[in-house]
Amino acid sequence: MKSEAAVSSLSALAHEGRLAVFKMLVKAGPDGIAAGDIARKLDVPPNSLSANLNILSHAGLVASRRDGRSIIYSARYDQMSKLLGYLLEDCCNGAPEICAPVMKVISRAACCP
Repeated sequence: MKSEAAVSSLSALAHEGRLAVFKMLVKAGPDGIAAGDIARKLDVPPNSLSANLNILSHAGLVASRRDGRSIIYSARYDQMSKLLGYLLEDCCNGAPEICAPVMKVISRAACCP
Protein backbone atom coordinates (compact mmCIF):
# COMPACT_ATOMS: atom_id res chain seq x y z
CA MET A 1 0.00 0.00 0.00
CA LYS A 2 1.27 3.43 -0.87
CA SER A 3 1.26 6.18 1.71
CA GLU A 4 -1.40 8.16 -0.21
CA ALA A 5 -3.83 5.23 0.02
CA ALA A 6 -3.05 4.78 3.71
CA VAL A 7 -3.70 8.47 4.37
CA SER A 8 -7.00 8.25 2.47
CA SER A 9 -8.09 5.20 4.48
CA LEU A 10 -7.05 6.68 7.79
CA SER A 11 -8.74 9.95 6.96
CA ALA A 12 -11.96 8.13 6.12
CA LEU A 13 -11.84 6.28 9.44
CA ALA A 14 -11.01 9.42 11.44
CA HIS A 15 -14.67 10.18 12.08
CA GLU A 16 -16.79 8.61 14.79
CA GLY A 17 -19.73 7.86 12.49
CA ARG A 18 -17.65 6.38 9.69
CA LEU A 19 -15.62 4.31 12.10
CA ALA A 20 -18.84 2.91 13.61
CA VAL A 21 -20.14 2.01 10.16
CA PHE A 22 -16.87 0.37 9.16
CA LYS A 23 -16.67 -1.65 12.39
CA MET A 24 -20.26 -2.81 11.88
CA LEU A 25 -19.46 -3.93 8.34
CA VAL A 26 -16.31 -5.73 9.46
CA LYS A 27 -18.35 -7.63 12.06
CA ALA A 28 -21.09 -8.41 9.53
CA GLY A 29 -18.78 -10.45 7.36
CA PRO A 30 -18.67 -10.72 3.59
CA ASP A 31 -22.47 -10.85 3.22
CA GLY A 32 -22.65 -7.23 4.37
CA ILE A 33 -25.64 -5.21 5.57
CA ALA A 34 -28.32 -3.23 3.76
CA ALA A 35 -27.94 0.53 4.02
CA GLY A 36 -31.34 0.87 5.70
CA ASP A 37 -30.38 -1.64 8.37
CA ILE A 38 -27.13 0.21 9.05
CA ALA A 39 -29.04 3.48 9.46
CA ARG A 40 -31.52 1.89 11.87
CA LYS A 41 -28.90 0.06 13.94
CA LEU A 42 -26.70 3.14 14.27
CA ASP A 43 -29.66 5.54 14.52
CA VAL A 44 -28.32 7.90 11.87
CA PRO A 45 -30.24 9.79 9.20
CA PRO A 46 -30.03 8.18 5.75
CA ASN A 47 -28.38 11.26 4.20
CA SER A 48 -25.60 11.24 6.82
CA LEU A 49 -25.10 7.52 6.34
CA SER A 50 -24.97 7.96 2.57
CA ALA A 51 -22.26 10.61 2.88
CA ASN A 52 -20.24 8.44 5.28
CA LEU A 53 -20.55 5.36 3.05
CA ASN A 54 -19.50 7.42 0.05
CA ILE A 55 -16.32 8.56 1.83
CA LEU A 56 -15.52 5.00 2.96
CA SER A 57 -16.16 3.74 -0.56
CA HIS A 58 -13.87 6.35 -2.15
CA ALA A 59 -11.17 5.31 0.31
CA GLY A 60 -11.59 1.72 -0.91
CA LEU A 61 -12.73 0.41 2.46
CA VAL A 62 -16.27 -0.64 1.55
CA ALA A 63 -17.96 -2.20 -1.46
CA SER A 64 -21.60 -2.08 -2.45
CA ARG A 65 -23.94 -4.21 -4.49
CA ARG A 66 -27.60 -4.00 -5.37
CA ASP A 67 -29.96 -6.68 -4.11
CA GLY A 68 -33.44 -5.91 -5.38
CA ARG A 69 -34.33 -2.51 -3.99
CA SER A 70 -31.61 -2.57 -1.34
CA ILE A 71 -27.97 -1.61 -1.54
CA ILE A 72 -25.82 -3.97 0.47
CA TYR A 73 -22.53 -2.68 1.84
CA SER A 74 -19.63 -4.83 2.98
CA ALA A 75 -16.13 -4.21 4.27
CA ARG A 76 -13.29 -4.69 1.84
CA TYR A 77 -11.13 -6.98 3.92
CA ASP A 78 -8.35 -6.88 1.35
CA GLN A 79 -7.99 -3.12 1.81
CA MET A 80 -8.30 -3.39 5.59
CA SER A 81 -5.52 -6.00 5.58
CA LYS A 82 -3.33 -3.79 3.39
CA LEU A 83 -3.84 -0.85 5.73
CA LEU A 84 -3.04 -2.91 8.82
CA GLY A 85 -0.01 -4.38 7.06
CA TYR A 86 1.16 -0.92 6.07
CA LEU A 87 0.86 0.29 9.67
CA LEU A 88 2.68 -2.73 11.07
CA GLU A 89 5.21 -3.14 8.26
CA ASP A 90 8.07 -1.52 10.12
CA CYS A 91 6.88 -2.40 13.60
CA CYS A 92 9.41 -3.39 16.21
CA ASN A 93 12.63 -2.42 14.43
CA GLY A 94 14.37 -5.33 16.09
CA ALA A 95 12.52 -4.96 19.41
CA PRO A 96 9.55 -7.37 19.32
CA GLU A 97 8.28 -6.19 22.71
CA ILE A 98 7.15 -2.97 21.03
CA CYS A 99 4.50 -4.78 18.97
CA ALA A 100 3.72 -7.50 21.52
CA PRO A 101 0.45 -5.82 22.61
CA VAL A 102 -0.69 -5.57 18.99
CA MET A 103 0.14 -9.23 18.36
CA LYS A 104 -1.95 -10.20 21.41
CA VAL A 105 -4.93 -8.32 19.99
CA ILE A 106 -4.47 -10.00 16.62
CA SER A 107 -4.25 -13.45 18.20
CA ARG A 108 -7.53 -12.81 20.10
CA ALA A 109 -9.37 -11.44 17.05
CA ALA A 110 -12.55 -13.33 16.26
CA CYS A 111 -11.45 -13.79 12.65
CA CYS A 112 -8.11 -15.33 13.57
CA PRO A 113 -8.57 -18.33 15.89
